[in-house]
Formats: sequence, structure tokens, C-alpha cells
Amino acid sequence: MNTLATRFNALFGADMAGPLAALAAVLIVFGFASPHFLTGATFGSVAFQLPELGVLTLAMLMPILTGGLNLAITFTANIAGLTLAWTLQANGGIDAGAGAFLLGSALALAVGAASGLVMGLVIAFSRAHPILVSLSMMIFLRGLGEFLTRGGDISGFPTFIAPIGHGSILGIPVPLLILVACVIASHVLLSRSKLGFSTYMIGSNIESARYSGINTRKVLVLVYMLSGVMAAVAGIIMLARFNSVRVGHGESYLLITVLACFLGGINPFGGFGRVLPVFVALIVLQLLSSGLNLLGANQHLTTAVWGILLIVVMVLRWFSAKFIRIVK
Repeated sequence: MNTLATRFNALFGADMAGPLAALAAVLIVFGFASPHFLTGATFGSVAFQLPELGVLTLAMLMPILTGGLNLAITFTANIAGLTLAWTLQANGGIDAGAGAFLLGSALALAVGAASGLVMGLVIAFSRAHPILVSLSMMIFLRGLGEFLTRGGDISGFPTFIAPIGHGSILGIPVPLLILVACVIASHVLLSRSKLGFSTYMIGSNIESARYSGINTRKVLVLVYMLSGVMAAVAGIIMLARFNSVRVGHGESYLLITVLACFLGGINPFGGFGRVLPVFVALIVLQLLSSGLNLLGANQHLTTAVWGILLIVVMVLRWFSAKFIRIVK
């Protein structure tokens, strides 16, 4: 048994056990509960619904690894989406060309980076708590967006944008391909780059990281900027998927991004965790949502189940840590 566990840990990593066990449990339970669960339609629906949540989770991941949090990711995504929408509207609306889309996308990414830059600078130089800083940014972006749009939607975009949210390449959804590219980029960044190493060091102990020669202020600013850019990517996907933009899109995703990170083995205090287990956890959560929908559960019940699951995950992790200490 120990040999099997050692081989599993060497191949996948110890932090993959929980997400893979949860994935197996969801597949088995809902596979028996509904004859329509283990079908191509279900997995196709998951493939199209997963990307915007997945990219937002990646936007949440890096701040958590530093011991922080970015509560402004959904509103950063919406402001970025609104930036792209306004650019398209200013260049012909449904008749806007590819140049306008590229310009709008670049501006959307810049807006996301600017949001992260402000938070990173405040957190790094004032040492204010990331929860308070990102909460303030969230309130600011929400108020700004509602003021500029008067609480309404912006719609009417060129048809060539639709495939980004609904198209497929060789049977694989385009938004899923974007998510996979973001997952690979995040994995490489965290596991192969100096910034990734510094991120883990800061999450483990920011004072030790500072004394070891790491420019902790620079790293924190870069981490929150990258978080803002990733949120902007999610905003672009949501614009293409919903064919409209408004300030409140995806508000419920905030809880789920935190849940996915914790279910994927990320230490809530920073310093430990990987991208791939979080990706598996995202699949588990989306399959759980689809399974409950097939059983006729209300969407609000699904949100409640996600909240209970977050509590269960934290309790199980506490029991697991206590058991390991007893065994040692």
C-alpha cells in the first residue's frame, strides 16, 4: 500500500489525491443518480461553462499563494469586458473590424493590469491587508461600472467574436483551449520561473524572503498585475459567451474560485499549492453543478452546496493535518 502511495505521489504529486478522489466520487454518484450524466452532452456543456470560471480561478490563485487574496477579480473582468465593448461600440458596433477587437482586447488587458497594479502597490508599500485592499478595489470598480453603464447591459458585437465563446476547433471548444493555454502558462510560470519561486517564498514567510534578497514589493506588484490580466482574459471570454457585458456578470464566481483553490490543495495562508490539482478541482465543481441541474436542483441550491463544500473541505484538511501530526 505504501509502495502504491509512493508511486502515485511521484507520478501525480500528493496534492492530486484529494481532487482525483472527489472527481471519482462525483462521477460515480451522479452516474448512478442520473442516466443522462455520463453522456457527451454533459461533458460538452461542462467544457463550454468551465473556461470563464477557470480563468478567474487562475486569477485568484497567485495572490492566495502569496498569502493574500484578490476579491476584485469578477469586477476587474467586467470592467475589462466593458472596455472591450466600448471600443467596439466606438468603432462601428456590430460592424467593427478585427483591428477594433484587437485594440479593445489590448485595452481590456491594460485595464486589468492597472487594477492589479494599484492593489499591488498599496499592498506592497503600505502593508495593508490584501482583503481590505482588494475589497476596496472591488467596491470602486463596481461603483464605477454601474455609474458608467447606469446599471444596464452593453450588447451588439461583431459576429466574428462569437466563436471565442461558442466555437470549436476539431471538436474542442475554443474557450476551453484558451483555459488550457492559461493553465499551462500559469503552471510554467509558477514551477519554472524566478517569479514563481519568489511567489512561494513570500507565501511561506515574507520576512525570510525579504532577508534572502527577494524584492518582495516588486513580486507582489507583479503577482497582482498578472491576476488582473488573467481576470481581464476571463472578461473577454464572458463578453463573447454572453454576447453582452454588464457590471454584475459572474458575481457568484468569486466564492467558487476560492473553493476551487482550497479543494485543489492550495494553502489558504500561502506558500504551497499547484495549478494542476486546482484545474481538476474546477472540473469537479462544474460536474457537481451539472449533476445537480440534471437532478432538477435549483441554481441557488447549487450555490448553497458549494458553500457547504467549502466548509467541509476546510474541516477535512484540519482533520488530515491533525492525523498526520499524530502519526508522526
